[in-house]
Amino acid sequence: MTLDLKVDGQSEDRAETYAQGILGTPEDRPDGHAKVSGAATYAADDLPEGCVFGMLVRAPGHGGVTVLNEDEVRGTAGVLAVIRDPRMIRNAAQGTANAAPVQGVDQADYIGQPVALVVAETAEAAQHAAQSLRLRTDGEAGPVNPDDVEAEGEPDTMGDLDAAMADAAHALDVVYTTPSMTSAPMEPHAAVAWWEGDRLTVRSALQMLKYNRNELADSLGIDPEHVRLLAPFVGGGFGSKLGISADAVAAAIAAQELGRPVRVVQHRRQVFETVTRRSETRQRIRLAADDRGRLTGIGHESLVSNLPDEAFSEPVSQATYFAYAGAHRVIGERLARLNRPASGSVRAPGEAVGVTTFECAMDELASEVGIDPVELRLRNIPDKDPHSGLPFSSHTLARSLNEGAARFGWADRPSSPRARREGEWWIGTGMAAAFRVNMMLEAEARITLTPDGAVVETDMTDIGTGTYAILTQIAGEALGLPVDRVDVRLGDTTYPPGSGSGGSFGAATTGNAVWLAAQEIRQAIAQRMNCAESDLTLKDGTAICGNTSRAVVELLDGASLEGHGHVTGGKAFQDVRQSTFGAHFAEVAVSDVTGEVRVRRMHGTFGAGRILNEKTARSQCHGGMTWGIGMALTENMVHDRRDGHIVNRDFAEYHMAVNADVPPLDVHFLDERDPWAGPLQAKGIGELGICGAGAAVINAIHHACGVRVRDLPATPDRVLAGLE
Repeated sequence: MTLDLKVDGQSEDRAETYAQGILGTPEDRPDGHAKVSGAATYAADDLPEGCVFGMLVRAPGHGGVTVLNEDEVRGTAGVLAVIRDPRMIRNAAQGTANAAPVQGVDQADYIGQPVALVVAETAEAAQHAAQSLRLRTDGEAGPVNPDDVEAEGEPDTMGDLDAAMADAAHALDVVYTTPSMTSAPMEPHAAVAWWEGDRLTVRSALQMLKYNRNELADSLGIDPEHVRLLAPFVGGGFGSKLGISADAVAAAIAAQELGRPVRVVQHRRQVFETVTRRSETRQRIRLAADDRGRLTGIGHESLVSNLPDEAFSEPVSQATYFAYAGAHRVIGERLARLNRPASGSVRAPGEAVGVTTFECAMDELASEVGIDPVELRLRNIPDKDPHSGLPFSSHTLARSLNEGAARFGWADRPSSPRARREGEWWIGTGMAAAFRVNMMLEAEARITLTPDGAVVETDMTDIGTGTYAILTQIAGEALGLPVDRVDVRLGDTTYPPGSGSGGSFGAATTGNAVWLAAQEIRQAIAQRMNCAESDLTLKDGTAICGNTSRAVVELLDGASLEGHGHVTGGKAFQDVRQSTFGAHFAEVAVSDVTGEVRVRRMHGTFGAGRILNEKTARSQCHGGMTWGIGMALTENMVHDRRDGHIVNRDFAEYHMAVNADVPPLDVHFLDERDPWAGPLQAKGIGELGICGAGAAVINAIHHACGVRVRDLPATPDRVLAGLE
């Protein structure tokens, strides 16, 4: 039997009545020791017997691709094959239900596109041979700059924004730009593939196995039932591993051709070029407000880019639709088709760049109106979704703003910029609101309860976010077991299909499936105790009903119980607007001599439903706030304006925030329950921490020294130009 749940309305919070007391606590990760000791098996580890090594070869230009010295390279010592197969994919897929990778390597759409694979007995021989392969392309670069093409798409319009701007007591019309960015996971994209008859197994660095299996099967032209994917440990993803990538498809093709396991690992420059980037954006923001700062009009129009044939378009204004009230609206994106590497989901796609720039514009409006930035936001919180008219399932922005301001000490802030100086350093503070859509996908999970404990199985992945810990706590809480008696097994497509990791939906969605699987087992135990499941208490391996208490092991009588949970989004996402909310506060120092910016402290207050593990949730917010610092100050993927190739394609030249850039980060979680989010009443937290974090830093720069930076990142040259 399977317990199915379609989230069509509000769910009762049963977790409050359970007795084990581990849900929500800051439990350590059960996989932590394996990871720090080197025992965890990542994609390119633990090679099968007879495994050989492949290295991708990338296009040096655009157009048709010709190999000039294939026979010569094939004859190199140790080389087994030079593979150019039309089934190879041009760039990583987006990793959704309907996404199919774009195939064919005879034509290069962008510089750096994978066009061949060299396979050799050793990794060194493969790398040498790949570097020796000479290629010629016969085309010229297509459009590579957003301004050179006619973009697709029209914004959504409500009312008359132009009239609202003309009639407004205060009107703001500004343009912000953000550059391309890379996901930068610690583990590069990698795959090991082997065949057993007509059945393929691939261990790879992936986030969404149930979709990735279909993508790989589609590329190879085989039945998805003949594909098994393994991803028990993934060293970071941030969206770059949502879809199947070139290494996995190439490894599978080579393994089939050679009859041997093949390992393909992308080196860091290949990751920069062949894996989806975040699109650059140009965002025009218009705000119309009355004399008290209440918004009457909102405009948020963005220009983004992607390759031809790719469906993804960075949803920059995703949160703008519901963030603030304002009757007159022009909101949406236009998409420029460019011959740059493909763009896709990167670290909170949409809101990460959209909320950041919009919250900078809100800070500008607060200065124009002459009111406190926190107060401006409080005055514009809508009582329902302004675009759709739907009620909010819950709304914690006001609490986030007020509690965050109190914890940060916002009331002590000077009202005017350039009011505090320490030597050469201007000191200032800034804030921003945080918004992130909340989603729930379909997910399944299985639990087997034995005399030794519970085994949880789902193909859900843990990309460093704490999935092993959270699902352990959910199953342990529902079944009355300590964490050391719960064994969570992930990342294998022979297990029930979970939601996958992405969009901040993983923990809540697959967590609800685990919860349902546990409920089925609870019902079976309650029957054996002759009581209703709602009257059953499970704690430390003991079942209690009324005055009767029995060990669960005794009730099992040497056998096992199995529960299967299945959850889908249902009508809840049509009937209410679901979101998570927060508020960021930052203090910075700006050098009046060099323009350098140092972030001195940051605080974030967040409302995201039930927090399932306080430690892993805080870690997620720390990560998001760190990415926000990088977005504000350092991150910039540079494309050559002549041919679109990536100029700074390694960590030596692409600058992310590192330890020296990151101050103490303070995080506070609101006590919130959202009954529309399923029985766990939990919502996504992983990406909320980045949304608006960079804006708090940019706004703090203005408060410190009076410089408005609208072209991110706020590098010293840009700040210094404003100071001068």
